[in-house]
Order: sequence, then structure tokens, then C-alpha cells
Amino acid sequence: MVRVRFAPSPTGFLHIGGARTALFNWMYAKAQGGQFILRIEDTDLVRSKPEYLQEILDSMKWLGLTWDEYYKQSDRFEIYREYAAKLLGEGKAYKDGEAVILKVLEKSIKIYDLIRGEIVVDSKEIKDQVLMKSDGSPTYSFACVIDDALMEISCVIRGEDHISNTPKQILIYEALGFKVPKFAHLPLIMDPEGGRMSKRFGATAVTEYRTQGYLSQAIVNYLMLLGWSPGNNQEKVTMVSALKNFSIKKINKAGAAFSIEKLQWLNSQYIKEMDTAQLAEALRPLVTAKYPDAHLKAQDLEHMVQLFKGRMNTLLDFLDWTDFIFSDKVHFDDEVKAKHLSQNMGKEFNLLAERLNAVADFNVKSAEEAFRQVVAELGVEAGVLVHPVRVALTGKAVGPGLFDTMVVLGKDRTVGRLRETFK
Repeated sequence: MVRVRFAPSPTGFLHIGGARTALFNWMYAKAQGGQFILRIEDTDLVRSKPEYLQEILDSMKWLGLTWDEYYKQSDRFEIYREYAAKLLGEGKAYKDGEAVILKVLEKSIKIYDLIRGEIVVDSKEIKDQVLMKSDGSPTYSFACVIDDALMEISCVIRGEDHISNTPKQILIYEALGFKVPKFAHLPLIMDPEGGRMSKRFGATAVTEYRTQGYLSQAIVNYLMLLGWSPGNNQEKVTMVSALKNFSIKKINKAGAAFSIEKLQWLNSQYIKEMDTAQLAEALRPLVTAKYPDAHLKAQDLEHMVQLFKGRMNTLLDFLDWTDFIFSDKVHFDDEVKAKHLSQNMGKEFNLLAERLNAVADFNVKSAEEAFRQVVAELGVEAGVLVHPVRVALTGKAVGPGLFDTMVVLGKDRTVGRLRETFK
């Protein structure tokens, strides 16, 4: 059976590169009908923190990367000590103080990488390897090899930054008499300029993308495109479709460039296609966090969502677009105000306010009828009033239909803002 693992260290949050490694492991397991193991590599007891562990678990669940088995290396120290003692007893390792060190014998080490092909390393380039540190804790490579062998990991899929660890670990496999698994080293995610990812170009925690208003489906979709293609120039890909086509051997060797613009575009596509009621419920906690006094009925929030979902790249965009609804005061962009409200239109605005206030059943149709009557009475083109009125009501030069905007704002506030604009 195919068995793969993702093995994060809880010395920091789960970043986008780690999330992609987890995703490709998960996809490989699911595509092959295998199992996906989550192993927490917390042998560094000083730097490992419970808050980092919780964030990793929460982020994995949010991304939908559920696991079949779960282990923590801190629970397995006795196992590592037993294998160290075995190697000492067989003369394959020696002690230096309290540390246990593997003797590296001269040989040619061959790695067959499923992505890169054969890699050959001369063991002369590798010094004797520390297995157990003097404080009684295992080194990364020693614990990793023992766990991968005992957990029957059939293929180790990890970032190419681990290529240098692989020959050292093969020596440990062989010394212990364990079967060496297959390896696949994923290309690194690069910034748009071809350098290593930095916070400036997206190397942030999965949690940050979540709080910035990205949907988990969009993140997963984008991550699978970083180094792999489903074919036919597809960009928006369902997981069902991806799993049918996924092959670890089709992953590119070259680094994949991270594009926040492409991620935003994908996110906007998922938002547009999301059920309005479902999207409204996803947005509700964001709205109530920013506007604690906003007690929204489900249908009112859904109405707002329907108006703005086509303009949203992230969930946070909804808060920007709708601030005029939840705030008592309109926040004007100086340039927009100067362009559309520099000419005093107090007479026109007051007449429109009067007519709108007289409407009994305030809806999109009745608001438009009142507006058209005022335009006809003033003898002006509709465009003369549309933009200034929109800016007066929302502070923005663009948005959904003007009459939809009036209805979602409500008659009283629409009339009030029109009367206040040129006072």
C-alpha cells in the first residue's frame, strides 16, 4: 500500500511551502488509494510550542488535508534510544561523550528521485553522522529514518531543500537494515523575480491567508498548480478531477513562481461561484467582528452579498465595499469627492431626497421611478446625477446599481445623506 507522510516541526506556523508539500503528499495518497500520515517532528523541545502545533493542525483541517494516522516524535524518544543502542552494539556507531555517532563507510550512494531521476553522491563528502545528541534527543535524520521505516512510508515526498539530507539518511537506513523508500523532492516555490520566497512575496502562514479573506478551496487549487499541471491549460480545478490526473512524476523540476495576483483571481472565481447563503454565513463573523452593533437578518446580508460578490477578490473586500452601509458616516476619497461633488447640487439633491422620501414602498423599481421623474423635471441627463448621488451615498465612484445601493442602504439613510451632502 502507498503510505506517505507530512512531517512539520511545531517551531513555527504552517507556511505556504509546507502546505503545498502536505497537499502533494495527500493527493498522492488519495490518487493511489493509499494512506496519509501526519507526523509532528517536535524533538526540539525548547523551540517546539503548543500554539504552533495547534495552528498546524487547524490549518491542515481548514485546507481539508485530513490524515489517517497521527504521531508525535516527542512520544517516541525511547524507540530512538533503542535503535541507537543497537547500532552501538553492532559496532556501526560509537560514543563521543553522551552523543551517539554513526560511522560513515566509503561507498557510492544512489538515490532514485521520482521527479529528478538518479542522483549519485560519494560518501567521502559526508562526515560521521550524529544520531543521538548529548542531551539524549535524536537528530532530525535519525528520528526521521526510524519513523519512516517503522511507519512503512513507501515514498518520502518533501522539498528539494532536503536533497542534501537524503544520502545521509540512506546511510542510516542501510546501517539499521531498513528498506529504503522512494524519494520525490519537490521544486521550491520562488518569488516572481526568481528568488527565494519572502514575506513580501507570499511566504506567510496559511493562517494569514485565511484572515486575509482567502477561501481554502482557492488556496488548495492554487497550491496544486505550483509545480504541477492538470493539463488542457486548466487553472480552476476540482479536487475530484485533479486526483484522476495526478502523478508525482509529472511534477516539474524547476521552481514554481508564486503570484499573488493569480491567487486573488482564483479566489474571486470561487467567491463568484459560491452559493450566496453560504458566502453570507462565511462573511457574517467578519462583519460582526468589525461592526459589533450590526444585527443583520440573514436575508439582508444575503442581499448585500449578492450585490457585491462579483466585485470581491477576497472576503475582506466585502468589508471595504460595504463600509458605507455599516458606518454612520460616509468616508470620501478626496480625489473622488473633488471629481464628482465639487459643483454644488444642493437643489437637485434636495429635490431627489424629497421625492424618495415620499415613496411608500421603497424598492429598486420605485426608487428608480422617483429618480427618473426628478431627472425629467430638471431637464438633465441621468448621468449628471448618477455619479454624484452614488458618491454622496457610498463615498465611492463605482459599485453595484445605484437603485440597488439605495435599497440596501435604506430610505431614511439615503434621504438623510442626500440632504446632508451640500449643507
